[in-house]
Amino acid sequence: MDQLALLFVVLLGAVISVPVGDRFGLPAPVLMTLLGIALALPGFVPNVSIPPELILPALLPPLLYAAVRRTSWRQFAANKRPIFLLAVALVFVTTLCVAVVAHTIVPGLSVAAAVALGALIAPPDPVAATAVAGQLGLPRRLVSILEGEGLFNDVTAIVLYHVAIAAAVSGEFSVWRAGLDLVLSAVVAVAVGVVLGWGANKLLSLLGDATLQIGLTLLVPFASYVLAEELHGSGVLSVLVTALFLAEYAVDADDVVSRLAGHTVWDVVDTLVTGVAFGLVGLELHNAVHTAAGRWRELLGWAAVVVAVVVLVRLLWLLPATWLTKRLHALRDYDEDIPLSWRETVVMWWSGMRGVASVALALAIPLRTDSGAPFPDRDEIVFIAFGVIVATLVLQGLTLPWLVRRLGVRADTEREEEFETQLAARAAKAAKRRLREIESVEELPDDLSEQMNRRAFEIGLRISPRIGDEERREAQENRVRRLKRVRRIQGEMLSAARHEVLAARSEPGADPEIVDRVLRHLDVRSLR
Repeated sequence: MDQLALLFVVLLGAVISVPVGDRFGLPAPVLMTLLGIALALPGFVPNVSIPPELILPALLPPLLYAAVRRTSWRQFAANKRPIFLLAVALVFVTTLCVAVVAHTIVPGLSVAAAVALGALIAPPDPVAATAVAGQLGLPRRLVSILEGEGLFNDVTAIVLYHVAIAAAVSGEFSVWRAGLDLVLSAVVAVAVGVVLGWGANKLLSLLGDATLQIGLTLLVPFASYVLAEELHGSGVLSVLVTALFLAEYAVDADDVVSRLAGHTVWDVVDTLVTGVAFGLVGLELHNAVHTAAGRWRELLGWAAVVVAVVVLVRLLWLLPATWLTKRLHALRDYDEDIPLSWRETVVMWWSGMRGVASVALALAIPLRTDSGAPFPDRDEIVFIAFGVIVATLVLQGLTLPWLVRRLGVRADTEREEEFETQLAARAAKAAKRRLREIESVEELPDDLSEQMNRRAFEIGLRISPRIGDEERREAQENRVRRLKRVRRIQGEMLSAARHEVLAARSEPGADPEIVDRVLRHLDVRSLR
């Protein structure tokens, strides 16, 4: 099997892992990691030889952009305190604790190399955490915090990692220089993200065509990452800022086609890239086995100690951090998503799985220092990092569903339904308000005006039947049943029409372009 065939196998696994995970209640990223491990065991499967410097730019931008599309800037702003405690403070604390322990237990490991190890395994993976959280039906407040933590902790960890690697390679380190680099990296990233987001927004409005707009959104994350890195900024933070800018300002309420098609395309991209990323995590078993040849007991012991440190530090940090956030939250009068019980705190603790970023950073460690000497203990660092990733991702990923069921942590469906009802009522009122504006400038027949008023109310009623009284809800249910029947019959009629048109495609003298144009017309009609 060559590497191209291996890529196709991993992509196929990415598609299949989603329904298999849904069927057995297991996270798709964890299944892909297990598939990668299974593929790494046979001798005929080649070792993956992706240049380390290409892994982060190829995988992180689309994954981050897809994740940001599910949230908003206002959500981050409202939850800045818990996100800061998890995404910034906890990354620093984890890096420090891992560095101290690794420097102590691994003979000859330099301080800079130990800090690099701590930084690359400090950030929980945003894709794994949100994929697991979304599948388990956790409360929205927990999902929001996990998303915010996952998106921002990579920024902090990657900057720390680069500072530590630079110190290990050059042999020089300055606290003031490191702090200045951190600030400048963030400033450059924010500037690039805003400028590129603004430019992409303007270009989207000029393109007009949905296909071209979606194509541009596929390019924007990579452009934002690469441009920021070229200017010595944080590529991750730049992608986040660009994505948040576009999510906030590039939304046209009436651009239905682009929105529906864009969601579909990005769902496909998210599924495939996530599958490849976590498949790559498992495939790294090749390198781990090669590194551990003859040293299994020693290396596994080091990895086990670091895993224990990573897991325990997260728990010991979350307990006081959650208590502090609750105390501060009680003094405020605005909404903020925080864990409301010790059960939710435990779920947050066990959701700290490592993944793609950690693998990419481990593989990106230079082979040699500036002096030409081998990078100190590079093989040991990569093995320990792989052990932490597999242990947290597989062990925690497979047991998290059981833990959630055991603790009884569930989404607040009543609150979600109440908010949905409020939005439905607002939508119906907006429709009625627009109807009154139309009636003020156009004379509508009484029967048409009455019909439009009924339609305006039905807009909200179809979203949430709770906004109507019992009689109206029953009437709406009857209309829905009738509409389903009409759509079923109409669907069968359109199916017959499509089959007839497709049959004409193979007839002598038929113009395939005209046939496809007619078929697209029938397809669009089928979506109405």
